[in-house]
Amino acid sequence: MKTFLSRTRLISLAILVMLAINGCAQQAPTADGTTESTMVISRVSLADTEVRSIKSSNTGRDYDIYVGLPASYGQTVGKKYPVLYVLDGQWDFKLLVSIYGGLFYDGFVPEMIIVGITYSGDNPDFNSLRAMDYTPIYDQNVPGSGGAPQFLAFIKQELIPFIANHYQVDGSQRVLMGSSYGGCFTLYAMFAEPGLFSGYVAASPAVSYGQDSAFQEEAAYASQHKDLPVRLFLSVGSLEPLSQPVQSFMQAVGARNYQGLEMETRIIEGERHSGNKPEAFNRGLRFIFQGK
Repeated sequence: MKTFLSRTRLISLAILVMLAINGCAQQAPTADGTTESTMVISRVSLADTEVRSIKSSNTGRDYDIYVGLPASYGQTVGKKYPVLYVLDGQWDFKLLVSIYGGLFYDGFVPEMIIVGITYSGDNPDFNSLRAMDYTPIYDQNVPGSGGAPQFLAFIKQELIPFIANHYQVDGSQRVLMGSSYGGCFTLYAMFAEPGLFSGYVAASPAVSYGQDSAFQEEAAYASQHKDLPVRLFLSVGSLEPLSQPVQSFMQAVGARNYQGLEMETRIIEGERHSGNKPEAFNRGLRFIFQGK
């Protein structure tokens, strides 16, 4: 009995000490006089996601590949999923995962795999690296620019096969999405390799880059082709400097009457260059997958 009482008192004392410590941790004062917990457990992470790394022989660069998997992934033998490739994964992967979750819940899009492309390293210079990879021609005002052909080769020859070898993908449903320079590359890829992806989403594409290079790409394509069998979503914020150039590009593409082209355009009212992305990506995904 003494042993039991002794252990009980020790346990009770330990609990009191733990409660006291916890109480102190929860009441740590802040600079503005409020209180908050000082016990940080871990960082917030995204469920059903993972990171892969690839060294590209085409660009010579190291890439981190963010992969978001649908909730049902691996539960059904032989089931294959559409794949959404999104550029600027360092910024837009998290946004796309959230947007996709809402659209899937509401029944607007099917389950899909989301692949975000970004750069490896402890502190990569995203702005400089993307300016090199996403631009189709060299511009003396953008150091290292003009690497889009090599970056497209990386996606076609290295990344797409890698994803196909490691995940249950539906190769007939591949979508490419990008904004700004990423949108510029998306349009470049569409005209250079229209069959590589079934759908393209270009939000606020930098069509004015390189003395209107996107207009030149479209004109060169039109001179050799009457058809463009893809689904294309084009958008721009009404308040951004790119608004008028992108609208002119929308009109130029629409006037061609390409056979097989299904295109939707949207001017996002009251938004500028970066803030329009949530609506652009939402509407773009809905359009690409409508009726599927």
